[in-house]
Amino acid sequence: MNTNLAHNFSWRHAALVFLMLFPLVLLLTLDPIPQDVTYHHFVDTGDFLGIPNFFNVISSLAFLLVGAAGIAFCLKNHAGPSHRAWLVLFVGVSLVSFGSGYYHWNPSNETLVWDRLPMSIGFMGLLTALLSEYINSRLSSLLIPLIILGISSVLYWHYFDDLRLYAWVQFFPLLMIPFLMTLFRSRFTHQWLLFFAFVLYAVAKGSEAYDMAVFQMTREVVSGHTIKHLLAAASCYMILIMLQRRKPKV
Repeated sequence: MNTNLAHNFSWRHAALVFLMLFPLVLLLTLDPIPQDVTYHHFVDTGDFLGIPNFFNVISSLAFLLVGAAGIAFCLKNHAGPSHRAWLVLFVGVSLVSFGSGYYHWNPSNETLVWDRLPMSIGFMGLLTALLSEYINSRLSSLLIPLIILGISSVLYWHYFDDLRLYAWVQFFPLLMIPFLMTLFRSRFTHQWLLFFAFVLYAVAKGSEAYDMAVFQMTREVVSGHTIKHLLAAASCYMILIMLQRRKPKV
């Protein structure tokens, strides 16, 4: 791929810029979005072994398992031009395990910060990797600025109770997946696993939204939020499998 970005700029790149900026501008034109305090009221509050909200806490360990496996893979194998970005993704996933467990032990805005900080790091690692591999390898240089943006979005929410910037950080990298796969050509095989990861995460967010409904359907065995943790971790695992199996296209 020619690395001269200006020379290769096309309508697809213009569409990409629009997709990146329009949702952000639209969000910033809205009134500040405060954190809904009812978000912390999860349906499964059962204690076990002295651990409050046991299943929501313990299911967070799934992120540590997947993240550690991803870190080990990235340290032993060079994952292409986005190697550092993929490594940052899995570091973020690993840290989510601790942040999520801490948050679910005592849900509040103050503890939620430690859940969202590593998530923002992981999301920005994913976004950098996607841009670098589908658009141009030079975009891997965006890794540090995007990580700073992700962390800043969480801190901005924490200090000003405004979720607008964090909403973009959380959802935009995921929405990029089907867009990039449709309009741009990857240099690697097994990209269908990346789309499968997108689908799993979308279902995970659905499970989170229907926390109580899932809890009732399973006769109060497992809640939607617990399943959300497991599906989100599975989504990250699909990305790891993709990295393990893919090969450069000839």
